[in-house]
Amino acid sequence: MPAQGGSGVPPSLVFSEASEMTTTSHPPDEPRTVVVTAGGDAPRRLPGEVLAAADYVIAADSGVVTARRLGLHVDLAVGDFDSVPPAALDAAVAAGAAVEQHPVAKDRTDLELALDAAVARGAHRVVVLGGAGGRLDHFLANAFVLASAAYAGIELEAHLGTGRVHVVRGRATLRGQPDALVTLLAVHGPAHGVTTEGLLYPLHGETLHPGSTRGVSNRFVATEAAVTVGDGVLLAVIPGSGDPRPHPTEGGHGA
Repeated sequence: MPAQGGSGVPPSLVFSEASEMTTTSHPPDEPRTVVVTAGGDAPRRLPGEVLAAADYVIAADSGVVTARRLGLHVDLAVGDFDSVPPAALDAAVAAGAAVEQHPVAKDRTDLELALDAAVARGAHRVVVLGGAGGRLDHFLANAFVLASAAYAGIELEAHLGTGRVHVVRGRATLRGQPDALVTLLAVHGPAHGVTTEGLLYPLHGETLHPGSTRGVSNRFVATEAAVTVGDGVLLAVIPGSGDPRPHPTEGGHGA
């Protein structure tokens, strides 16, 4: 157990991946929604549909604090725990949370470790709450990791403050207020056959390239929109209410 970031968790409460998996009461083939709480920029209130659907909660490091603030019971805490107050982790353990502790010097962020743990437990959908943490490098790294091929088999979305990020493979339904902004960004290669419904600037079988602003600043025309990708991965970013309205000549067409 690393000397840094620890909280005095006794070894008997630190679980290996294999031992923790045997404690779940859900059969492996049962569809599941796993909520992953992370540090920084989590929504102030828990989305109601997330609370209703959550089967299991994984806290990534200081996500223990996020979960407590949102009133979520932590089933598993994952990370090196270098940024969580020891008392907060101890309280989660006392309430029944298992702990999967990793060295401070590691090759993956705490969020990536938490996503791996969710996949190992049979998640079909993962909802991430928080994860920006006030650091640009962490925000970008975590946004890219959401779209990693390692998680191609699950539905993934992240709630960051008032904004949301949805990973789109195949087809996804997005929800927002009429006139709310939505941006489509290709990651890890071109996204081919991109078609949208319910957006102000429609796309019809187009190709979006990484590094292109072609999909920036589109808008909902109703409360739902659909995005279809023939091949590739998109991040659909709904930035939330704090974003300024662009000039009318901008939006959805590479402005």
